[in-house]
Amino acid sequence: MDPSGFELLQTAVLLLDESGRIAYANGAAEELLGLSRRQLTGQVLDPYLDNLTSVLKTPLSGQPWACLVEIPVHQAARLDDQQQALAGQAAQRETLRNLAHEVRNPLAGLRAAAQLLDMELPRADLRDYTQVIIEEADRLADLVARLVSPQRQDIEPQCFNVHEICERALALVELEFGGQLSLVRDYDTSVPDIVADRDRLLQALLNVARNGAQALTETPGIESPTLRLRTRIVHQPVFLRTRHRMALMIAVADNGPGVPAALQDKLFHPLVTGRAQGTGLGLNLAQACLQLHGGLLEFDSRPGHTEFRLLLPLETA
Repeated sequence: MDPSGFELLQTAVLLLDESGRIAYANGAAEELLGLSRRQLTGQVLDPYLDNLTSVLKTPLSGQPWACLVEIPVHQAARLDDQQQALAGQAAQRETLRNLAHEVRNPLAGLRAAAQLLDMELPRADLRDYTQVIIEEADRLADLVARLVSPQRQDIEPQCFNVHEICERALALVELEFGGQLSLVRDYDTSVPDIVADRDRLLQALLNVARNGAQALTETPGIESPTLRLRTRIVHQPVFLRTRHRMALMIAVADNGPGVPAALQDKLFHPLVTGRAQGTGLGLNLAQACLQLHGGLLEFDSRPGHTEFRLLLPLETA
């Protein structure tokens, strides 16, 4: 078999030796995995498959190689989709900030007028209506402030144990939701201390955990509502066509109703929410936090199981 013919294929092709190490990679494989053929040759295959599905393995006989591995082209399309989605979310955030700037002044005028009217009204029952206007104006002003406030593009790195913020997030969830759900910890104690923006990462994790808790407590009929927090080390992950040696994964899973199919493609867009009382900013801001760290927030969801994964390149202390 002459492997040069594989260079004509868009499908990524790898040839393995008897020990399971890469002996050949075609051009499509180099592009997909973000490494040259020379870098791939001699490497164990399995770590490169962590973020890939639908990998086809064909045993070979009578050939210099033991196995042929094919990675369909849609895997590359998945990485392209990640890049396009994140770029689109950034553009939407900027558009919303511009819109929010235009809303602030008339909103402040509306509140001031309601306050003046409140002082002139002779009856308390009439002032109840102006108080509704003032309170709703304040609520909208808070939402606008969150949209307008610039997201700091610099992070403030600290060295800390990730399980400290996991415990902090779970403690806050327990305070808010009490005995309405069970909290399960599944920690990898071998995870080393990390260097990251502690406060931002805590807020991102809390946003995701609260979303799961709200899905569990606001949906009737869920048997044994459970929120599970899991930490793991991921080897050789690829984020937006960049391969990293290691990454930290913090997974937040629940056994709730799942993300509605109509929202899944736009769940990280600002102001998109499936909850009547939601602002649609929590997941968007969590995604922005992971992006600033060079990582990613992703999820899988079906009825009865939803898992969000916070992934960031691991820089150990």
